[in-house]
Amino acid sequence: MRLIILANGYSYGIHYVSGISKLSQTDLKRRSRRYAGRLLMLFSLMVSSPWGHAEETDGQPSGVEQEIIAIIAAKQHPYLKLSSFLNRAEDLENLYRFSGHQLLWLGHDHSEKNIATALTLLEEASVHGLNPANYDAEALQRKLPAALQPDPENHHSLALYDTALSLSLLRFLHDLHYGRVNPQGINFNLKLRAKKLTDLPALIKDSLAQDTIAKLPLLVEPKLKQYQKLKQALAAYRRLAAEARPYELAYTKAIRSGDKLPKMAELRRFLIAVGDLPEDKADEGGNDEAAPIYTGEIVEAVKKFQYRHGLDADGVIGKNTAAALNVPLKQRVTQIELAMERLRWLPELPAGPSIIVNIPAFQLWAFNAQGEIDAEALNMKVVVGKALENQTPVLMAEMRFIDFMPYWNIPYSILKTEVLPKIIKDRNYLAKENIELVPSFGNEIKAVPLTDQSISRLRKGTLKARQRPGNKNALGKVKFIFPNQSDVYLHDTPANALFGRSRRDFSHGCVRVEHPRRLAEFVLKDQAGWSPETIQEAMQTPKTQRVLLKKPIPVLFFYTTSFLDQHDNLVFYQDIYDHDPVLQSALEKPADLSDQSLFISKSPAPVQLVR
Repeated sequence: MRLIILANGYSYGIHYVSGISKLSQTDLKRRSRRYAGRLLMLFSLMVSSPWGHAEETDGQPSGVEQEIIAIIAAKQHPYLKLSSFLNRAEDLENLYRFSGHQLLWLGHDHSEKNIATALTLLEEASVHGLNPANYDAEALQRKLPAALQPDPENHHSLALYDTALSLSLLRFLHDLHYGRVNPQGINFNLKLRAKKLTDLPALIKDSLAQDTIAKLPLLVEPKLKQYQKLKQALAAYRRLAAEARPYELAYTKAIRSGDKLPKMAELRRFLIAVGDLPEDKADEGGNDEAAPIYTGEIVEAVKKFQYRHGLDADGVIGKNTAAALNVPLKQRVTQIELAMERLRWLPELPAGPSIIVNIPAFQLWAFNAQGEIDAEALNMKVVVGKALENQTPVLMAEMRFIDFMPYWNIPYSILKTEVLPKIIKDRNYLAKENIELVPSFGNEIKAVPLTDQSISRLRKGTLKARQRPGNKNALGKVKFIFPNQSDVYLHDTPANALFGRSRRDFSHGCVRVEHPRRLAEFVLKDQAGWSPETIQEAMQTPKTQRVLLKKPIPVLFFYTTSFLDQHDNLVFYQDIYDHDPVLQSALEKPADLSDQSLFISKSPAPVQLVR
């Protein structure tokens, strides 16, 4: 006797024999399990994908499954402009493993809606400061009608479209979460993430199951308020760049309050557009278009514009202010996009206090909460490294101790080029500058006398020089130390006049702080035995004193030319180190970032689903 079961045109047979003697009970059970397993697999395939079902016989993969496996194995996709996806192959494999390598987008009840939502995310990538062209949104949209009405037997075309959409979405989410450029490749020495925490394939799978594809960007974009504010500013400036009339001012001489200013109406309109002049005050002062006078609220609006562009807010339209007014708004859009890209590079910051220096802003912020700049944040001016000679590096480190009344251990490069020539010229130079020679650095190391032999050793680098604590010390009265490869730190300075300048790149690479005592109070506020009074005393005592921090404080030296300050002003800064063109150039060469370059260690591979 033989029972035939038909399923969608395919037959599976389970044989029954009348004589039990023909088959042992063991054989019968084995055959029954085998046929039952095949039947269950058949039903599973019928449910998972209407175009992938009923193709698997005798353990062989279905046609769609074979095509998807082959595409992933090839790591090349003919539908996509960036055809090679070597660095996204693992993500793509993990995504399709969830479905048993069946179709995710095509052949389902909600296919058209799901695909339309995913394509909208790709088409609107510019909302996030990304380039839609990198995700083949137009090409996928053109191929969509044919994909929605395919030949069910053309497994190859089905698999190609389905995997193309999945791969483009993975690329978009990966770029949105991690950025498009490896920061260490352009000398931004940020810490690597400890491990891979975000499972992009699982997020896509869950969003398909829960019909929440549109919410995917919210799950992966940086959570920092700075990033969210920049995204809002990007939308506003993109509208301005499309709608506002550009302003051009031919600079011939400085224009001060009370001077005549041609094209006053155009300046007024521009300042209203960028938000520096309230519309209800736009008619105050200088309204005679025949003889427009630069005065009143227009001057105040220019001051705000100057502040927002890192200039002296004096209301005088000088050469630098005129240049800033003439910058096309499209360039400001680019600056915001670059700022958002750099924020994506940051690993998750730990909870608690942290310190950030934005190098081109010449500003330091110290927060009590996790990396959020607000009106309560400690803010002060800083002096950073010279643009052409001694650039302050981008880095992440942990502040571990403070030296009150520190020695300045003179770096060999400075010793050789600046100090040695002065010693040779004037043997009294060391005494005048309170500098001593030592065999090695260390607070307890004793000095050696200046001789011809010691000068020779200085040249060879076998003898060192340091400046003793005191009023002349280049580090001032306190030094904040966070060990790093560049050997830079935060410190006080006796040259306080430099803080009065709008552009402050004058150091050898370390960062001088405007209010060292206030920063010391922030760093030691939770440390027993330290109060504003004891800190003040330590800064007046001649003896060097090292204080170990009970809990290290994260320090970030960052570089971004657009930034929301603690009062929610969008500020644009001069690109003093010319980092923006380097990043722009890197972004013009789209590529898939390698996960191995982003993490110190990788988390275990996702659990494979049993099929």
